[in-house]
Amino acid sequence: MVRAQSPQQMTSLATIRLSEMPREAQDTYLAIRKGGPFPYEKDGTVFGNRERLLPRHERGFYREYTVRTPGVRHRGARRIVCGGQLPTKPKACYYTQDHYASFRLMVEGS
Repeated sequence: MVRAQSPQQMTSLATIRLSEMPREAQDTYLAIRKGGPFPYEKDGTVFGNRERLLPRHERGFYREYTVRTPGVRHRGARRIVCGGQLPTKPKACYYTQDHYASFRLMVEGS
C-alpha cells in the first residue's frame, strides 16, 4: 500500500498562482473544474506519477490534462495534473511546462 502525502509534505515543490499561469493553463483549469470539454483524447486519463515528483498516492489518484501551446500542432509539453477522487473537485493540481520534468503546485488567488 502506498502511503499518501499531502501537497504540503512536498516542501521542495514550488508553487504558482493561477493568475500567474499562461492564459491557456487558466482555461484548462476552468475546463477541469467544469468537467470538460477537453480537446485531446488523452485529457482526463490516469497519470502514473512514474517520475515520482508528486506526492505519492494510489494509482488512479492523478489525471492529466493538456495545456495548449500556441503555434504547436501536437499536444506540446505543457500539462496540468490533478489529484483527487472527484475530477471536478481536485485536492491539488500541478502545472508542468516541460513534460513532467518539473512541477509547481497550483494555488488559487491573485
